[in-house]
Amino acid sequence: MAKILIVDDEKSIRTTLREILEYEKYVVDEAEDGEKGLRKLLNNYYDVVLLDIKMPKKDGLEVLEAMKMADLDTPAIMISGHGNLETAVESVKQGAYDYISKPPDLNRLLITIRNALDKSTLITETKVLKRKVTKTRDIVGKSPAIKKILDTIERVAPTDARVLVTGENGTGKELVARWIHEKSNRNKGKLIEVNCAAIPSELIESELFGHEKGAFTSAIKQRIGKFEQANGGTLFLDEIGDMSLSAQAKVLRALQESKITRVGGDKEIKVDVRIVAATNKDLLEEIDNHRFRMDLYHRLGVILVHVPSLNERKSDIPLLAEKFVVDICQDYGMPIKKLTPKAVEALKAIQYNGNIRELKNIIERLVILSPEKITDEEVLAYVSNAQAKGSTTKLFDEFDKFQDFKEHIESLFIEDKLKKNNWNVSKTAEVLDIQRSHLYNKIEKYSLKRQ
Repeated sequence: MAKILIVDDEKSIRTTLREILEYEKYVVDEAEDGEKGLRKLLNNYYDVVLLDIKMPKKDGLEVLEAMKMADLDTPAIMISGHGNLETAVESVKQGAYDYISKPPDLNRLLITIRNALDKSTLITETKVLKRKVTKTRDIVGKSPAIKKILDTIERVAPTDARVLVTGENGTGKELVARWIHEKSNRNKGKLIEVNCAAIPSELIESELFGHEKGAFTSAIKQRIGKFEQANGGTLFLDEIGDMSLSAQAKVLRALQESKITRVGGDKEIKVDVRIVAATNKDLLEEIDNHRFRMDLYHRLGVILVHVPSLNERKSDIPLLAEKFVVDICQDYGMPIKKLTPKAVEALKAIQYNGNIRELKNIIERLVILSPEKITDEEVLAYVSNAQAKGSTTKLFDEFDKFQDFKEHIESLFIEDKLKKNNWNVSKTAEVLDIQRSHLYNKIEKYSLKRQ
């Protein structure tokens, strides 16, 4: 059901519009001045906003400008009793969907709202489709490690230097490879991906270099390999550490000579390809165990980029969580939900084994199962036992002295009981089986306050 915000300083106008719109089955919210209206727009999701132009504190055009600065896509319909053609043109220039003068014609108002809702739906659908079409998402984070990666991408991308990206599964190695391609001079060419771990060792050569008809039993026609497909662009070799030694030898030759030969063929084919490789393995250890070629390692690792685990960049979790909440809510076509500060702290306390991929899954679960706000209680309720165990281990690591740990746990326990009893101190003291004065002392000691 569509939600509409009415921002107007005249109570009679707000009441009349509310009655009309609620009769038409819309959910209606209202604000009596521009400042309150803007606050509601920033903190809640609305499908359409009706904005009066002449208002105290902030007028309609100022609110419209602030919406644009905050990158809000909510269609705004301007309403004014002091309007003229110049005002109407100015409001549309500022980004308003339409302009209606007071007293509004009922039929025109309802048609305009319906059309604005259609626009709102189209904007949401377009954003979802764009995200689905393009796999190149932003690299989110402000931690020193992420800043270093972004700086490296800026420096390396315009060159043709080969790049080796290392890091645990789920950290975003593929995203780094995509941005290297996007910012390179080869971005008009293709980015071809090969997951070396997903292809059987006996088929990897055919996948990379292609094969001629009749090269083996199932080769019923000629196949163009990934090296040829990526000609003039970038070839991303993911999980390069899982490639067989025989395939490694052929990749090394292709890198040295910029030529390939299809399986079953004898013709050399010249290729112009930039290689970006990635692995979650320690390739130096693999070299010591004779599972990876040292000469290939040095060919691939001209530039080394290490992507840290999420546990090493916990300061980026608030930005990542907010981004995932917005993206997932838009994908599901639901109002944007809010993460409370305590929910963010609870997310930061988790030990992540699956890194960013795991965080995204948790956020998706919270978006689906939580009400309008995502609180720390939901986070604790919907994380798995393994994650909760990791969170507890992290908690233990934060304290050296038993007394400090005990006081921390005591404050959390008391705060939880106060919440469950709606901050009724007498009832909470009775539940805890302590004197009320003693509970007041604890509340003061731990600076506990009702949110």
